[in-house]
Amino acid sequence: MAARPAKPLYISARRVNFTGVSAAPTILVFDSGLGGLTVFRETRKARPDARYIYVADDAFFPYNGRGETELVERVVAIMGELIAEHAPDLVVIACNTASTVVLSPLRARYKVPFVGTVPAIKPACAASRSKRISVLGTEGTVRREYTQALIRDFAKGCEVKLIGSGRLAAIAEAGLRAEPVDDGEIATEIAPCFVDGDGRRTDTVVLACTHYPLLLDRLSTLAPWPVAWIDPAPAIARRVLDLLGKPDGDARPGVAPAIFTSGRTSSPALTRALAGFGLEASAAVMTAGRV
Repeated sequence: MAARPAKPLYISARRVNFTGVSAAPTILVFDSGLGGLTVFRETRKARPDARYIYVADDAFFPYNGRGETELVERVVAIMGELIAEHAPDLVVIACNTASTVVLSPLRARYKVPFVGTVPAIKPACAASRSKRISVLGTEGTVRREYTQALIRDFAKGCEVKLIGSGRLAAIAEAGLRAEPVDDGEIATEIAPCFVDGDGRRTDTVVLACTHYPLLLDRLSTLAPWPVAWIDPAPAIARRVLDLLGKPDGDARPGVAPAIFTSGRTSSPALTRALAGFGLEASAAVMTAGRV
């Protein structure tokens, strides 16, 4: 049996000494695609003074279905190139699938501190009144031993249903590119989250993929009844503040580069969507990210 983790991955495994970090730190936000934009948005609000680099490993998207060994090898290699090029003070792994697999090897390999993302099962169970929640994630995330361990450690009498979606992340990306999105397909993907029986209904759904908050308006509209949707991004931003501290004075965030490992040119629709998040597609080419 795999060892049970001692604490959620969004809590640093060790105390970090930030003496010498500049007043305006460099923060690198990494995801398999565009889902990390939801985390980037909240982190940028928390530290608007920071210099940001957003990296989407779209050449390998989606991470769901990838083997653990190939994910570790790939992300560790890409991160080495990014750290050498940008010298970040902190890296946010804004991807549940990657965090549950790659965060420990990254921390073992590199000195820069990493903040990861895992299903917010503990706060969801604590907040649920019906004590019936669902965790909506990728198929890879919901089958991980790490997710099972979070349920064992933090459910505390709460019924937790795991739902793995193979389509929602791609649907969210299509929406950002202004491609057609089928509400019926979204409704089908989220339907298993809603359980009504024994006088209780699901009242909380954990969004265990950073892509899913991009669809939050549609999720709320298509849900058969109102629930609390738990977005991990605000908690990640708070963790970044815990480590880096609050900004000194007022600051207006600047435009940050968005690097895509595929090297593909951003479409006009995606360019507009990125601009809405304060990002501009970069022409940077990554050696390690090409496939």
